[in-house]
Amino acid sequence: MAVAREDPRGSLVFGAPGRNLEEEEEDDQAAVLLSVLVQQGQLGLCFYNSENSSLHYMVDSPDNKELHLLSRVIQEVRPHLILTSAKQERCLTQYLQQLGSDPHYRPEVVTYPYVDFGLEVGKQRLLSAHLPFLPPHISERDKMSYLSSCITFDSPLMLRAVGALLKCLDRRRVGVELEDSSVGVPILQFNAYTLKGVVYIDRDTYSVLQIFKSDLHPSVYKLQSGEKEGLSLYGILNRCRSKFGSKMLRQWFLRPTQDLAVLRRRQEVIRFFTSPRNSDVLNTLQASLRNIRNIPGLLRRMTLSSTKVTDWQRLYKTVYSAVCIRDSVRHLPQSIQLFREIGEELSDNLQNIAALINRVVDFDASLEENRFTVKPNVDPAIDEKKRRMMGLPDFLTDVARRELERLDSGIPSCCVIYIPLIGFLLTVPRLPSMVEKEDFEMEGLEFMFLSEDRLHYRNQTTRELDNLLGDLHSDIRDMETAVMTQLQNAVLEWSQSLYQVLDLMAELDCLMAMSSASLEYSYTSPKLARHRKIAITQGRHPLLELCSPVFVANSFHSSESEGRIKIVTGPNSSGKSIFLKQVGLIVFMALIGSDVPAKEAEVGLVDGIFTRMQSRESVSVGLSTFIIDLNQMALALNSSTGNSLVLIDEFGKGTNTVDGLSLLAASVSFWLKKSLEDVPHILLATNFHSLMQLGLLPTSGMLSFLTLETAVDRDELVFLYQLKEGICQSSYAANIAAMAGLPACLVHRAVEVSEQYRTGEPVKRVDRASSDEQARRCQSVVEKFLSLDLEDKDVDLHGFMKDEVLPSAGDPVNRS
Repeated sequence: MAVAREDPRGSLVFGAPGRNLEEEEEDDQAAVLLSVLVQQGQLGLCFYNSENSSLHYMVDSPDNKELHLLSRVIQEVRPHLILTSAKQERCLTQYLQQLGSDPHYRPEVVTYPYVDFGLEVGKQRLLSAHLPFLPPHISERDKMSYLSSCITFDSPLMLRAVGALLKCLDRRRVGVELEDSSVGVPILQFNAYTLKGVVYIDRDTYSVLQIFKSDLHPSVYKLQSGEKEGLSLYGILNRCRSKFGSKMLRQWFLRPTQDLAVLRRRQEVIRFFTSPRNSDVLNTLQASLRNIRNIPGLLRRMTLSSTKVTDWQRLYKTVYSAVCIRDSVRHLPQSIQLFREIGEELSDNLQNIAALINRVVDFDASLEENRFTVKPNVDPAIDEKKRRMMGLPDFLTDVARRELERLDSGIPSCCVIYIPLIGFLLTVPRLPSMVEKEDFEMEGLEFMFLSEDRLHYRNQTTRELDNLLGDLHSDIRDMETAVMTQLQNAVLEWSQSLYQVLDLMAELDCLMAMSSASLEYSYTSPKLARHRKIAITQGRHPLLELCSPVFVANSFHSSESEGRIKIVTGPNSSGKSIFLKQVGLIVFMALIGSDVPAKEAEVGLVDGIFTRMQSRESVSVGLSTFIIDLNQMALALNSSTGNSLVLIDEFGKGTNTVDGLSLLAASVSFWLKKSLEDVPHILLATNFHSLMQLGLLPTSGMLSFLTLETAVDRDELVFLYQLKEGICQSSYAANIAAMAGLPACLVHRAVEVSEQYRTGEPVKRVDRASSDEQARRCQSVVEKFLSLDLEDKDVDLHGFMKDEVLPSAGDPVNRS
């Protein structure tokens, strides 16, 4: 168990007692300090490694209440110190307590005040940190722009964790203990961190590939309550029948994996359900999955004793449906790992839970009375009291008849009623003569209250009934509540079996959802292997093919040794961007275990997908669009490996042509200079034809050139959307401008200027006279001047200058 002590600076510290000298020496050699924040299901963290003075950050990611993602990170990183906020969520507190009880690994846990985890505080600490790699004499404004290419500013939890970590480093003087106090802890590099086996994909890539897309809900009643999924890859693949299935599928999308065992486990299930002969099994299991409800929510309400009637009904349907699914799956091929686990791990406890609930709970009566009601023959005492309650109306009618004989003859009727918590009362109608309260008094009766023109009394008979029968209604409710508590405790004892239901049913739901999509859209199962090759035959864009009546399929092949950098040219609107996104989406789908839209596909395990395709504004960071484009390119250049996929569309167009072309050529050359094993799969679409025409790229077998076919019918440009080898010689911008509806005179003038610029001729302006015409006018002025007799006193030189010379110097002037 970790020992808590008070840090002299006011922070609560949990430390592992009895660490030996060897451990301390090892810590001195390479200390790893991890800072973490958990908030509303999101996890943000970073850690510092003193061995190479590097700060590693992980973008904000969703995590469950058991913090499985955080647990995996800690298992990989094995930090010596874990830093978090004193104001933290309960799940993190419980996790850290469990971590402290592990005898084999007990890191030091430190909490800092919540204010140390402020977002703006974190940014300021980052700007003032000791960063030796920054250019000398860099301004504060330029420093923010530079850092935005090193670390993402789109993850607020991570940035807050960075701020607290930097404070911790300064306090502990990690790595600079013997230096002067003015020397800060150095950070030599920033590295994006991903778990081993998890494919790196940033927020821009998710956005540009349209893997997720949120739209405002069309209903006016739900405009304030949230968003709905728009046209996206997640939207078309999410055929899940349960909410927790949809949630797990989203987790798969957020964490594509390189783990072949996991991917093949998913593929074998999808392959089974996409077989035509198994369509009936698919429909049957999906129908049963509709009844599987939110088990953690049900169990949580049970622990709080706030269970409703509908909760019991949902739990019964969930358990009963899980048993039906288990029994059905046991008749399916047990060579499939998921089916085998469902058949083995869903124990008979589920059947016991279903049988127990069915034997105890009277659902019809419970829904009618809106409270937990027990079936007959469960508790004899309850049955006896209910029999009394059922015979009570006839019995009370007989009592009322006898009481009426004792009352004054002016009372026309009376009845005996039972009111919970009050007991039995005698009621009579209010007579016209009963005006004041004194008129309500009757001999032998104790007046209680007046309600709806009926007087309620208590007498000796009603008191005897109270003693004889008691508060039946309350007694029955109390006894049934006690039975419900016993039933809750029994269910909670079997909660582990219920959680197994949730995990296995969610996985089954996800895989059946992807199977349904595969059947509907004619996908195929990709081959996965540990090589560096990607081969896609007749691939299709999974979203565009749903919106277009005709879609032209294209292939993509990137081997291990040649043609890994493909430069795609073609006219505007010819489909270059779509092809890049198509390749990215097919690779992504393969890495979540899904079938893909292609005739055939073979995908090597990609470790990251990087994109520079979509320019996005960022007012909060204060960066220009071009700087953001450069940041995206910098991430691809610095972080991609030989197993990465890089998609670049029109990089360099955000600045002047020469600078943009130079940056693009330099970027491609940077990759070409790498060793063969370090060159990623690169798809680059550009309209900079000078890149090839001017020979700006070195000759290399790693380069290949592709273009999209077009045909010109008279003056009309026809797109064929078919990919072939080669280089496009023209962007056909004028044809496309005419198709877009620009005025014909404008397009014609643009063609003239373009042709003159291309051939090196001076551009003839249309807003002033041409050079030939200007020369003629000048010659005419000279001839008129020479013809003047300057010795003649009557010659008007001032008028000559005004009428002839000044108008020739430029545009015509008005004569006064």
